[in-house]
Amino acid sequence: MKIAITGKGGVGKTTLAGILARLLAEQGLPVLAIDADPDANLGSAIGIPEESLRNVTPISQLKELAEERTGAEGSGGFFSLNPKVSDIPDQFAVDYKNIRMLLLGTIEQGGGGCICPEHALVKTLMKHLLFQKNDCVVMDMEAGIEHFGRGTAESVDALIIVVEPGSRSLQTAAQIRTLASDIGIKNIFTVGSKVRNEAETDFLKSNIHEQELLGILPMDESIRQADIAGVSPFSQGGKVVKAAQSILDQLTQRSGKKTQI
Repeated sequence: MKIAITGKGGVGKTTLAGILARLLAEQGLPVLAIDADPDANLGSAIGIPEESLRNVTPISQLKELAEERTGAEGSGGFFSLNPKVSDIPDQFAVDYKNIRMLLLGTIEQGGGGCICPEHALVKTLMKHLLFQKNDCVVMDMEAGIEHFGRGTAESVDALIIVVEPGSRSLQTAAQIRTLASDIGIKNIFTVGSKVRNEAETDFLKSNIHEQELLGILPMDESIRQADIAGVSPFSQGGKVVKAAQSILDQLTQRSGKKTQI
């Protein structure tokens, strides 16, 4: 199963991505976690030790490798848009509890629409990872679908938009949903997050179609405690982990994709 998770900043999408990655790995499935958010925190949400995270190199910063693979160096501005990337996960991923995590990083571009060797490397890598058949993929994205194109959208089994109770979060979700539909992502779902009471649950249910809403992540003190302790929310357990398991079960049922060996 290939899952992409997005939403307005601060809604809890990284927490959900980290817990889903751990739940899938607990089933004995090989999981590839991709941190595609410039505010990169997926590693800590998974529970990868800080000393291991310090050794993770963002793919977008591999300037020399990008120039070598694309043939950009000394090419007079011409380079390949389809460089070799198949060996990159083995070289640059960090392994933890049956999860391999890659950090994409941020690509600094000189102007709108600019394509550079690093951009070509990241885009080709994303296509390669999403077309792989053996791994479950959990991708933590920024509030958008910039890493997707029409050539990769068909490989995404589900796009989960995380929202919190509030009109601005729902407006962002509507914009993402439109863009995702335009490039051909078929299974688009929503998860409510940081929900404190029944009134907020009712608010989300009244604004999200029943068939689209996968579930609700409650406001859970265990998440804050996990952050203080420097561990994954998954390790703390609590209501949010149980809710995430229910969301994964719903996702499996509605997308028609098996998540067990």
